[in-house]
Amino acid sequence: MTRVSGVRIVAASCCGAYYAQPRYASMNFSAREHWTDGWREASLMPNDAGLRRCRCGRLVTLGELVEISAAPESDLPVIDRVPDEDLPWCLAQALDADAELAARRQLWWHLNHPYRRLYREHRDREDASTQAVWEAANPDYRTWWDKLLRREPPRYVRQPGRPFTCPPFEPSPEQLRNLERLAAIVRARGEVASNVTTRTALGLELAELRREQGQFEGAEAALSGIDEDEAGVTGKLIADLIRERLAAPVRYML
Repeated sequence: MTRVSGVRIVAASCCGAYYAQPRYASMNFSAREHWTDGWREASLMPNDAGLRRCRCGRLVTLGELVEISAAPESDLPVIDRVPDEDLPWCLAQALDADAELAARRQLWWHLNHPYRRLYREHRDREDASTQAVWEAANPDYRTWWDKLLRREPPRYVRQPGRPFTCPPFEPSPEQLRNLERLAAIVRARGEVASNVTTRTALGLELAELRREQGQFEGAEAALSGIDEDEAGVTGKLIADLIRERLAAPVRYML
């Protein structure tokens, strides 16, 4: 489970302002939905690219905050998270590399949210159709005696071989501009990363960014240098989606 134990007292590198941040004693990244772009729906931990606005007006990242001490509690404010609607303004500023990366990741998730709603509606309709077919093939034949004995009627359970499709994903010009720039930043970071875990995470992110742009060969190349065990479930899903589109490159999906 996610458990907070007191606060961390941190200072902003820009002006030295003090803030209180949650001090996590344990973290649980379970969520109702895990998406290939890294978004977690109904997550037990906050979804956060780390972009913040200091009281002096400068945009900073959580990684820039300098820990001063820890305390059971504090009256200090929490540094403000940048709302999604302010991201275009943020990207028009002269951001440093870390702030731009955080802003573009957050914008990536934000611009993908309408597709998530479309996907859920599509899957609900598809599952409802599958259930209707099953129920027609499995009518309730209980007799009055069965009902008297409270025997359960046939109950639909999601079938493992049921149809599973996704609605087409067509990025807007704004999305494409952000995807292109974010992919360039992630690729550059991955080339100089020395930590295997960091390289793997950046490689998966690059593969997904290229896939969403419809660059399936490039997405496949980004995955080729990642160990299958390190890639995990997310890597396998991205690889499957890439192979599907390479086999039938008509329209591409998130």
